Amino acid sequence: MEQLYKEAIMDHYKHPHNYGLTKEPDFSAKEDNIFCGDSIVITLKTKNNKIKEVGFQGEGCVISQATASMLTDHIKGKTLKSIGLLTVKDAIRLLGVSLSPSRMKCAELPLIAIKKALKLA
Repeated sequence: MEQLYKEAIMDHYKHPHNYGLTKEPDFSAKEDNIFCGDSIVITLKTKNNKIKEVGFQGEGCVISQATASMLTDHIKGKTLKSIGLLTVKDAIRLLGVSLSPSRMKCAELPLIAIKKALKLA
């Protein structure tokens, strides 16, 4: 089963969903991991307190970029309140694989950027 998740991670890395910045976003933020060089920019549009559009651009490892792709899919249509409740464990659950502590930081980077953009962190 973990092999299927690894294939999904690689697919999100090679063909990221929601890649590209949203035009005229309501919210945006950039987050960097200075220890490994990963970088994520998140842009979001909201309507009625829900995520209407989301986009990202970034550079970095497979985990950070695949998590950004998966998380941006996951938060579409969600309320700001429900996004505020997301944890790094939720992000890792989307990946479906076990991560070392240093890789957890990679998976957390897009979530930090999303919460920072929405001023939920």
